[in-house]
Amino acid sequence: MYSDARRRSGVTDFMTKKNLLLMLAALGLATVYVVWFSGWFQPKAVRIFHTNRNLRGNMKVGSSLTFGVNHATRFTELKVVPLNAYETNKDVVPVWHLISDSNSAPVKIFYYGQNIPGMRPALNGVRAEQLETNVPYRMFVTAGKVKGQHDFELH
Repeated sequence: MYSDARRRSGVTDFMTKKNLLLMLAALGLATVYVVWFSGWFQPKAVRIFHTNRNLRGNMKVGSSLTFGVNHATRFTELKVVPLNAYETNKDVVPVWHLISDSNSAPVKIFYYGQNIPGMRPALNGVRAEQLETNVPYRMFVTAGKVKGQHDFELH
């Protein structure tokens, strides 16, 4: 009934449609993997941790508070605020606030109140205030478009 040429083109059309469907399915699975499992489209964040080790009893509160981040980071802003005041007023005056005008040095570990190379106080002449015990604080860090925050309290 059908000529050989017509039969061959029908088989070829079927194989082309099958290949196209298989390629679309593979592309769909690859897209699902990239979006859900790769982390490429998740916002980047700086993970912050802290430790408080007062090795000498005569040190003032907060001077031995050490912070660390998951990888060496060039901060553009670093700010510490009392958490209770921040929750009621987002414009609360920070107890420590550093900014970078150009290029700060990459740091992985730093101390509360430390002068980080390449950063300066947001207000000239204002230094880090002494932290109080049993008061929760929140640290905000910015490194370009990457942001992070960490709550801590001295005991």
